[in-house]
Amino acid sequence: MQSILRKNIEDLEGYTPGAQPKQTDLIKLNTNENPYPPSPRVLAAVRREISSSLRLYPDPVALELRERAAALYNVGPENVMAGNGSDELLSILMRCYVGEGDSVAYPVPTYSLYETLVAIQGGESVTVPYADNFTIPSPLYFQSSKVTILCNPNAPSGTLEPVSEIARLARSVAGLLVVDEAYIDFADSDESAIALVKRFPNLVVLRTFSKAYSLAGMRVGLVFGGEDIVRSLMKVKDSYNLCRLSLAAAVAALEDVEWMQRNVARIQRTRGTLVRGLRRLGFEVHASQANFVMARLGRDSIRWLHEGLHEKGILVRFFDTPELSNMMRITVGKPGEIQALLRETAALLQGRGVTQRAS
Repeated sequence: MQSILRKNIEDLEGYTPGAQPKQTDLIKLNTNENPYPPSPRVLAAVRREISSSLRLYPDPVALELRERAAALYNVGPENVMAGNGSDELLSILMRCYVGEGDSVAYPVPTYSLYETLVAIQGGESVTVPYADNFTIPSPLYFQSSKVTILCNPNAPSGTLEPVSEIARLARSVAGLLVVDEAYIDFADSDESAIALVKRFPNLVVLRTFSKAYSLAGMRVGLVFGGEDIVRSLMKVKDSYNLCRLSLAAAVAALEDVEWMQRNVARIQRTRGTLVRGLRRLGFEVHASQANFVMARLGRDSIRWLHEGLHEKGILVRFFDTPELSNMMRITVGKPGEIQALLRETAALLQGRGVTQRAS
């Protein structure tokens, strides 16, 4: 069957998600999951939905969820579409706007799924390197690509661009601008670009329930954009792309935003502890606005540190690429988990003869 497989798929390496081990006694800080549970309202809504109604198809257009999201973000339901996580929405956007040979621009390093999705379409990735401060690279403003993507806050750096720069980018690029806001709820200020979708017909904004709302296992995402864009995306999505349980969970989550905000505040406090602790250990750490931090140590690969932490039962994300080999991405867990990470990291550094900074 390889003879009829599309050549670009045969050559595709594929996206590799963070490890999901079955072992339950690990400190799991590698996949940016929320360490706190979803709202009790979510759990109650899912239990109610587990009934004979499961024999019925779900709402194909997720109208109740879209209406609640529209009310929360001050747009119309016609400006919202729901998907099976923001990853599916990214895939739908690519299928709508990117064909063979079309270019998609984005700054790097960033979420590596973008490259995979472009390759699936037979498109061309135009990568623009970030500077060390991870502000938007100047060449990105002058792109003529069909699609430009900005992850904001960026992964893996956690750095955030203000809405004013998003507006400038939307005015500057020739094609569609996709702003991926998977981590925006963890920012210290309200910098969402959703408020711009009515002003810029070429702008779409992605959100997810996986992170701040603690629903990674339910796979729910939202895309916000102009009515014409949403109508086009609706043509491409699967008929029933969200199950009844996911829809019930997402609606209930939006009914209890306060629960999410309390958990976000806890994560923000622990993030501060993590950043200060890593800097005392000699790491360079950007001021993250996400539920993770990127820690850089010197210029050489720190695979040894990643492996040493793994042996201690602590999982962090290590990207084995030239530009990221001296970095770890660490999810902000519960306070006790972060203290264990800092303690074991200090011990590993000491064993390696790495000098720590004074407090």
